[in-house]
Amino acid sequence: MTSLSENIMNKPANTAAEPIWLTERRAAGLAQYQTLPPPALNDELWRFASVGRLKIDDYAPTGAPSPANAKALLDRSDLVSERAGRSVHADDHSLCFEGLSEELIAKGVLYLPIADALKAHPDLMEQYFLKTTTELGSDKFFGLHAASIRAGTLLYIPKGVEIEQPLVNYYWTSAQGTAVFPHTLIIAEDNAKASVVDIFSSETKENEALNIAVSNLHAATGAKVFRKVVQDWNKQTTSFQLDTTIAGRDAQVKNLAVNIGSERARYENQTRIEGPGADVKMYSITVAEDNQEFDQRTFQTHNAPNAVSDLLYKNALLDQSRTIFSGLIKVAEGAQQTDAYQTNRNLLLDPTAEANALPGLEILANDVRCSHGATTGNLDADELFYMMQRGIPRRTAMQLMVFGFFEEVIEKVDNEELAENLRQLIHKKFEAKIA
Repeated sequence: MTSLSENIMNKPANTAAEPIWLTERRAAGLAQYQTLPPPALNDELWRFASVGRLKIDDYAPTGAPSPANAKALLDRSDLVSERAGRSVHADDHSLCFEGLSEELIAKGVLYLPIADALKAHPDLMEQYFLKTTTELGSDKFFGLHAASIRAGTLLYIPKGVEIEQPLVNYYWTSAQGTAVFPHTLIIAEDNAKASVVDIFSSETKENEALNIAVSNLHAATGAKVFRKVVQDWNKQTTSFQLDTTIAGRDAQVKNLAVNIGSERARYENQTRIEGPGADVKMYSITVAEDNQEFDQRTFQTHNAPNAVSDLLYKNALLDQSRTIFSGLIKVAEGAQQTDAYQTNRNLLLDPTAEANALPGLEILANDVRCSHGATTGNLDADELFYMMQRGIPRRTAMQLMVFGFFEEVIEKVDNEELAENLRQLIHKKFEAKIA
């Protein structure tokens, strides 16, 4: 059987016109993938994960979808109607790219496909592209991403420029056995402001796929960035999402993830606070059913004083599904007056569901406020009984309680249309399951 790395070498990304530095990074990435060992049960960074069930070799990059399929996917890329720009990809092929207004272009904003950005802005890309990954266990898979990436977007916001409407990127899988490697690069200069939404979906319920996605977000002094991720792959997909945020002085960054799909999903989210006064919020909600496994790893690193990081991850589990949350807050010696928080809450809706939590602290400063905690429990029986006594059917009461559990996070979405669409996605997944 041909391995995935052999498939990548046989079907390489279009490197003919790429700069030498990128060719070198691709080669280093492929070597990293080939030489690093696969995840093992005794690897602390993969603790509790079903590493023996990871399937990555039976996939390869594929061709573009047919014109009819492409049109159908474009029509379905509609979670956000009011936007500053939109890109739509399928199987790592660009279907459309709606660029910016003339006003934003005149202000120096760049919103481009990765391939175009490499040609038009090689110096900027050399500084940021494929230079940052997480330190949470998926180095091997980041290497494969680096060797293979051909689809994605660059968003660059110059100093002082504010973009009020979101930039929306859709990534679809369509072909059977496809491997995709989406990449989102966000660079916000001093006092810039932007909102980005990345949406990951499958064309059908049946097409098997592998996703290894990477996002790098760089927020300079005073920048404000809000990134939302909607992961709605089908349950024939194995997914890796490797995200890194670097926050400078007084930057305000929010990351919000909604995890619904895939068979096995690994989500790594690393935050590095490099400037005093930074404030980074991390939110996530996950809906797990059947035999789905969601593996969430986070790392909040404070390298500067007087900064805040706050994490809230909520999971609701049905059937025999599993979730893993492993989070670490690390405060460097000079990062005094740090405020760092980490909360994981799990709601078990079936006695066979399993939630694992591993929060941790590593504090090298002596003037900080840091806390972590994890809770796992069932629906409140008294509250359920109370609602049923007032004529609400059991199934409806359970749905309302679950939606209330998630609403604390959904209400933080700054786009009401998107927030309502997220509620509908969650409702659709629950409506056939809760009895």
